[in-house]
Amino acid sequence: MANLFGEELATSSKVQKQIDDLVQSVGDISKKIKSVSPANPDCIPKFKEMADRITQNRGRPLYLPFIGSGIGNGSFVELEDGSVKLDLINGIGINLMGHSNPRVIAAAVRGALQDIIVQGNLEPNKEYVEFGQLITSLAKRKSRLTHAWITTCGSMANEIALKISRQKRNPARKVIAMKGAFAGRSTLMTEITDNPATKEGQPTYDETLRIPFLDIKEARSREIALTEMRKLIDQNKGNISAFMFELVQGEGGFNVGTREYFLPLFELCQENKILLWADEVQTFARTGELFAFEKLDLGNYLDFCTIAKTAQVGCTLFTGEMNPKPGLIAGTFAGATASLSAGIEIIKMLVNDNYLGPNGKIAKLHNEFVGMLQKLAEGSLKGMLTEIGGTGLMIAAKPLDGSKTMIEKLVKVLFENGIIGYYCGHGPYKLRFLIPATMTSNEVKVAGEIIEKSILQVAKEK
Repeated sequence: MANLFGEELATSSKVQKQIDDLVQSVGDISKKIKSVSPANPDCIPKFKEMADRITQNRGRPLYLPFIGSGIGNGSFVELEDGSVKLDLINGIGINLMGHSNPRVIAAAVRGALQDIIVQGNLEPNKEYVEFGQLITSLAKRKSRLTHAWITTCGSMANEIALKISRQKRNPARKVIAMKGAFAGRSTLMTEITDNPATKEGQPTYDETLRIPFLDIKEARSREIALTEMRKLIDQNKGNISAFMFELVQGEGGFNVGTREYFLPLFELCQENKILLWADEVQTFARTGELFAFEKLDLGNYLDFCTIAKTAQVGCTLFTGEMNPKPGLIAGTFAGATASLSAGIEIIKMLVNDNYLGPNGKIAKLHNEFVGMLQKLAEGSLKGMLTEIGGTGLMIAAKPLDGSKTMIEKLVKVLFENGIIGYYCGHGPYKLRFLIPATMTSNEVKVAGEIIEKSILQVAKEK
């Protein structure tokens, strides 16, 4: 076997020791971060200057006054103002393993040592090969998905799924999507996304048809959705290429679908040659299984599945039948080498370190966090915290009256008190948490205390 200089780099004990030393040095500083703490007055002027620069550079201020200092410890993150927050949104789902995770840092450093910063679909390196092999081997355990096209983000992964579905079902062009859907912010994904705020000033292309998502408060919800889909298919014969759906709606309110809801819809689509496209950009690795379709045993119905966020890159998984003609999909950027390397490591951690399955770390953490919220809802926050739900690391609850004004105020009060969260839904609005898989019992306890304090504070100020 020929000796490669690249292999010499990969197996160098000297390089590995330097990586280990770097990670240890970061860890020595990281472990000093142990709890939520307020801003340091000496750091505030510099922080405000940086925030002002962001406003000037991009034309609008930060939604929350968050500028990370570059270090954290698990669920905790230090900001440039010297404060330490409990990060329960994680970049809207990107940082599943929390802040300054030593294994993720080591993987990213290994990627950064390679000869190129960004890999592309024309000139990939071994990380591209390994990521594609890993994700397809895991996906096809419980699905027909055998191919993976790596790209930069969730929007691009969804664009690829749409382009292939239209090529395979040409001249059909329309897409059935859900009410409350979120698909991304590219021009066409904005069309599929069901949020008027993302479409202001944009033309309507009449590409998207909608059915209602499962509503657990409506006994006939499954029947209503199926009837609506039949109607749309009858009205658009031969002109629907795909049905795009989130198995758990993210921005829509952390609404959790069921096998019983989706199965009749899938069967109706297959009867009418409409392709099935699961958007798992947010659910990937967050439901307690690697893919949400595994949890619902729906993988063998899928033609496409898109992922991003936790994966650190975007990726479109598709079946052999959906393999497109040359030229339809490409891309200068596939992903940063460090991102690919870190994504591989995160997926391996999830699969090999007991995070997944009904008795895995994610399931146990979900029960602990939801149990904490339910205890508050039955006690000091009775009547002020309702509709607690979600799945895995995706957890939401309706605070107070569920209005947008109130939820935005609560998110900012939570931030001031030490928790970074966000909101979802469109009325009622819900408090949204994307908690890290590494969260400890003590951090759950701290989160409960801050949530309780913040909701009581907002309720008092009403």
